[in-house]
Amino acid sequence: MNRRDFLKTGASASAFLLATPAWCAENQNLSADPGEILKEAPGRIAKCRMGEGTVVARNAKGKPVRGAKVTIEQLRHDFLFGSNLFQFGHCGTPEQEEQYRQRFTALFNYCTLGFYWAGFEPERGKPNYDYIDKVVEWARAQQVTCKGHPLVWDHPASSPRWLPDDQQEIAKLSDARVQEIVARYKGRIDVWDVVNEATHLPQGVNQTKMAKWGAALGSAPYVAHPLRIARAANPQARLVVNDYRTDPPYLQLLEQVTAQGKSLFDIVGIQSHMHDAVWPTNKVWEICDTYQRLGLPIHFTETTILSGSRQGPGENWNKTDPEAEAKQAEQTAALYTTLFSHPAVQAVTWWDFSDYHAWQGAPAGWVRDDMSPKPVYHRLKDLVRKQWWTKTTGVTDKEGRFSTRAFFGTYKITVQTEHTRAITLTSSQEVQWQRGQTNQFEFRI
Repeated sequence: MNRRDFLKTGASASAFLLATPAWCAENQNLSADPGEILKEAPGRIAKCRMGEGTVVARNAKGKPVRGAKVTIEQLRHDFLFGSNLFQFGHCGTPEQEEQYRQRFTALFNYCTLGFYWAGFEPERGKPNYDYIDKVVEWARAQQVTCKGHPLVWDHPASSPRWLPDDQQEIAKLSDARVQEIVARYKGRIDVWDVVNEATHLPQGVNQTKMAKWGAALGSAPYVAHPLRIARAANPQARLVVNDYRTDPPYLQLLEQVTAQGKSLFDIVGIQSHMHDAVWPTNKVWEICDTYQRLGLPIHFTETTILSGSRQGPGENWNKTDPEAEAKQAEQTAALYTTLFSHPAVQAVTWWDFSDYHAWQGAPAGWVRDDMSPKPVYHRLKDLVRKQWWTKTTGVTDKEGRFSTRAFFGTYKITVQTEHTRAITLTSSQEVQWQRGQTNQFEFRI
């Protein structure tokens, strides 16, 4: 089954999942009713995305300070909200480029950068590192975590025309590419979509040289080998296997990619392009429950809901329109609420941030061609940076303590106290509010 045909089955895939209880995990005691899933989402979010923390104020002698004002301001989510950053530097006018960058960083803390082999190394031995280096430098300056995508893929975009026919030589070239790129960006890019869309190799969807090499190896070896190369190049990297398939063949492939009972990868990548049909909420939930069985975090790596309709077959789309934009905002908010409320999900990446040069020319962005924001941008910004965001103040008690619940992430905490003669003492620091940790932060005033 090829990618386009598989994605067209999105509306019926939920029925398939429900018909295979041995393949599905327990459903978190929820019914398959989408209304119930969304109704109970706020409670699950509070449970799995927030934790208790305490600020302790003491004076120079170590005594508790009562009545100190505490300000807790969130700076960044632990959860990764992202988009590909493919339009960086290519947004038309300088004004549009500036709007693209400002709106991106006002909402996202995560980005995907393209390492498609054919475009990245159009001439053998001459990879184009200059552009990626500039994007990485900018993203890191904005405290946006970078992910590389993809290292191994059988699509023409990642199968350069100059590849030799000899499959052993292709293997050597692919291994060298994975090793070189992962090692080069160690400490700057530590998340990688190592292998992309391997489940369809036996069907011969693509007839590239990479596809023929992969089919000859078999899907599991094709996935496992580059994972080992990437791990050796950067042992601290988080490695992703990524696919558009969410049916049993993908789960079975992931279960095969192990060594001595341990997965060779760290993250399950789920693509969720919804160009022709938006996935029902219960399907999204069941996919999360199913892949949670692997005991690894889940990243929704390529997510798309459009704000315009298909004009004809193929990559032929109408422009964004107000009615469809309003629907896109509602559907996307429901999807993100569902995903943020599932404990196995760690990241969601949108595909693409702008309609300008978006994949397939579809109106997929959160901003339009001219970089003006659509309703979905405002709706998600309200969720991510307001409703799912912590900013609070309080005063310490007689023990010098102030406690609150907060979303996991990075915070600036400031403690102030006024002494006689109107002297104000202030202490401020940046801290990590972490899951599974004792979040207690001590300040000397």
